[in-house]
Amino acid sequence: MTTDTSHPVLSLADRAYLSIRERILRGALRAGSPLSRRRVAAELGMSLLPVSEAFQRLESDGLLESRPRAGTRVRAPNEQDIRERFEVREALESQAARLFAVRATGSDREEIRRLAEQLDLLFNRLWAGESDAEFPYTVYDFHSQFHMRVAECARCSALRQLVDKNLLILHWGCAAPANRSALPPGFHRDLADVLTSGHPLAADRAMRDHVRYGLDEKIRKLEASPSLEWRERRNTRQARDTMTP
Repeated sequence: MTTDTSHPVLSLADRAYLSIRERILRGALRAGSPLSRRRVAAELGMSLLPVSEAFQRLESDGLLESRPRAGTRVRAPNEQDIRERFEVREALESQAARLFAVRATGSDREEIRRLAEQLDLLFNRLWAGESDAEFPYTVYDFHSQFHMRVAECARCSALRQLVDKNLLILHWGCAAPANRSALPPGFHRDLADVLTSGHPLAADRAMRDHVRYGLDEKIRKLEASPSLEWRERRNTRQARDTMTP
């Protein structure tokens, strides 16, 4: 009798981490929402230990924050958070683009062009007002997969892992349809055309421009986000706590 090892078995902590992360990224848990370890453990049918480990990982990812006597909440990113994450993303993904231009196979290039066309179509449906409440998450998940595929085709496992962790930034704010604006026509198709051209410097520049455009859009969304009110209340409390003797 043989055991199938093609799919690794997830630990309880992994399952808790993925479950909570998905709820945050889908917008089921909004910025500022309080989270109780005991309540989450009861919902998932687990002990506190794996849930506490999952909370620590989510704090490391920047999705949760904890304060003494205030408990744990879903973290609301501020402008500095967004800018710093995008600076890291630009460095990682421009290097991935450079390596992709050199190392990608012919089939890799065809796949990236195909994924880019599909992604532009999905974004067009999103801007047109797709009514399915799950659709924004579907689009942004596909968006992450597109960028991850570029990193995978760069064939540097350490770089791929770093890109994977940083791409959570793409999901921040994806559940707020009123804050979106349309991308330029063929936004990802044009990027794919440069990536697949075989010119590393051009690929580097195209990816940098692509990421910087995304930063400007994220900042605009952040300023229009309803979570801004919660952040202002939090900042007010922090200032008051600092002034209290």
